[in-house]
Amino acid sequence: MKRILIGLGLLAIVAAAIVAAAWPRAEFIPARSQEAWAATPDNIARGAYLARAGDCMACHTARGGLPYAGGRALATPFGTVYAPNITPDARTGIGAWTADDFWHALHNGIAPGGRLLYPAFPYPNMTKTTRADADALYAYLRSLAPARQPNRPHDLRFPYDRQIVLAGWRLLYFKPGVYVPQPARGADWNRGAYLVEGLGHCAACHSPRNGLGATGARLSGGMIPTIGWYAPALDAAGEAGLRDWDQAHIVQLLRTGVAPRGAVFGPMAEVVGQSLQYLSDADAGAMAAYLHALPGDPGPRQPSAPPSDAVMKAGRDLYEHHCADCHGADGRGTRIAGQPAYPPLAGNGALTMADPVNAIRIVLNGGFPPATAGNPRPFGMPPYSPQLDDAEVAAVVTYVRNSWGNAAPPVTPPEVNRWRAVPLD
Repeated sequence: MKRILIGLGLLAIVAAAIVAAAWPRAEFIPARSQEAWAATPDNIARGAYLARAGDCMACHTARGGLPYAGGRALATPFGTVYAPNITPDARTGIGAWTADDFWHALHNGIAPGGRLLYPAFPYPNMTKTTRADADALYAYLRSLAPARQPNRPHDLRFPYDRQIVLAGWRLLYFKPGVYVPQPARGADWNRGAYLVEGLGHCAACHSPRNGLGATGARLSGGMIPTIGWYAPALDAAGEAGLRDWDQAHIVQLLRTGVAPRGAVFGPMAEVVGQSLQYLSDADAGAMAAYLHALPGDPGPRQPSAPPSDAVMKAGRDLYEHHCADCHGADGRGTRIAGQPAYPPLAGNGALTMADPVNAIRIVLNGGFPPATAGNPRPFGMPPYSPQLDDAEVAAVVTYVRNSWGNAAPPVTPPEVNRWRAVPLD
């Protein structure tokens, strides 16, 4: 019994040390002045722009709900997190928060009263946001109409629902800090890095996550938890690396969702439609400059046996019947009125990634690029799950992954079947 008590005492000491080390893991930067977050037209307009750039509405608005009133369910491997109300309602929103309270939440992941926030709210990325931008965001959110909508408690499994566990996570994986510019890189690159790494929180999807949900290597690709889409690596030419793209085409992709060498679908279509299309020319160009400068290392590719002649023939027949009219017999896509319509498949890294999940889901479920100001009537792809069985989908995806200079492992019918019943979001 004595040994048990000693052991429990040691565990309590360790737990207390974790809490002491991690709980106050925060830094405070004061506002320049009270005018920095005052409800002036300039502050509100700037905050509205930053909220768009950070795609805040996407998580803080339930489907069909009031803007920023919260309630959207965010599924995680640990349970469901519900986004909170961030309208200025005094009881259920942030109406009673000060500008310092908002700063602590955005920068440090700490709510008023000291409650630690779950990193489903991407404060590990948002922490790079400057105090001036945080104050402008606060001014904008405070200008919204208050929405009386109580926050729904998170539904997380034990022990992930415990603050002490979250404190331990923060000790391991979180360190607050505003983005530090690299003068040698130039103004455009630094502005792009600030948007991509911080406010835009691109790494929240485009990075691998470990078993505790922490992101790994920056922008090196990862499966988006629970929804079954792979966010490709932005630093690898074999996936979505943009080093060999024209920067003007990167801007076009960010602002319109389509470009001569590709188009966005799935979750990224929502990001472009709700956020990136509203970037200023300067900020879109800065993001393009940063993304263009990322490494273009193709990375190691695992050798695999080539697909069989029978599978390639079956895939070619299906492609010619269902796909060639839009994507071209040569896989080079089509343009209408000089603008990209259906994306090219030849040389398209989105098709040849080691994990074929995105290609499979596009064939099964179809999809559209977003409707944007620069592409208001996007051309989409119909779903083929009602027409093609698992073997046929596997064959046509294998064919496009291994034609026109593409090369990738064959897709099997069980891989297709795994994703057939998974909803798009």
